[in-house]
Amino acid sequence: MSDPETTPGTASHQKIDTSVPHSARIWNYWLGGKDNYPVDEEAGDAYTDVFPGIVTIARSSRAFLRRNITYLVSEAGIRQFLDIGTGLPTADNTHEVAQRLAPESRIVYVDNDPMVLAHARALLYSTPEGATAYVDSSVLDPERVLAAAAETLDLSRPTALILSNILGHIADPDEARSIVTRLMDALPSGSYLSVNDGSRGIDPGFEQAQDGYNESGALPYNLRTVEEITSFFDGLELLEPGVVPVTRWRPDADASDAPVIAEHGGLARKP
Repeated sequence: MSDPETTPGTASHQKIDTSVPHSARIWNYWLGGKDNYPVDEEAGDAYTDVFPGIVTIARSSRAFLRRNITYLVSEAGIRQFLDIGTGLPTADNTHEVAQRLAPESRIVYVDNDPMVLAHARALLYSTPEGATAYVDSSVLDPERVLAAAAETLDLSRPTALILSNILGHIADPDEARSIVTRLMDALPSGSYLSVNDGSRGIDPGFEQAQDGYNESGALPYNLRTVEEITSFFDGLELLEPGVVPVTRWRPDADASDAPVIAEHGGLARKP
């Protein structure tokens, strides 16, 4: 295995604040990871006290990503991935799934959290045949993201853009759509967009817990309606079954009666 490449940016100079709960560390806690602090565990437990289903949402989101990547590599022939909003490495990260199926796959992760950067250096290894790089940047700066990603990926070739639970951090849905459009406009025909986010209008308990979390001082995360999530795919060819609860997007054969949860996602091809 070879070391990941790292493109430094402003976040590499920030300090890790352990006094305020952080969404990536809380998500890691819900996934069963250990890369978090007591303040994150306290916030995570307070959330699950109101809405225990968040653990199912977190783990179902990761399973959805695994099935997306498996399809993209095995059926669509994709070998390049741009994963924005990486979060802390856990199990079945994008490069692990892709390179397990096609060792030559090339993956660029993007995040702007100093703790994620530290763990990327330690954990995001690549196969010798492929490449895994980390870009220290924000989804709010798509042009910089693309320029840095082009150092590892050939953006004239089909590429899968992964936006997993990141667009909810952009308060204005119009701004979020604009960012998705700017990113996809830079990718060629045959590229793919994978999006999943927490959804509003499905589970009042989830909405109550998320609204309380957003008032806690942590980085807010905005739930979207299913229609808003679907709009991120405008102009693209949505694969069946469309935008659905992530548990019901091409579930594994042994997953019978997958529950409806307040996390929706889909996968689409750029014509």
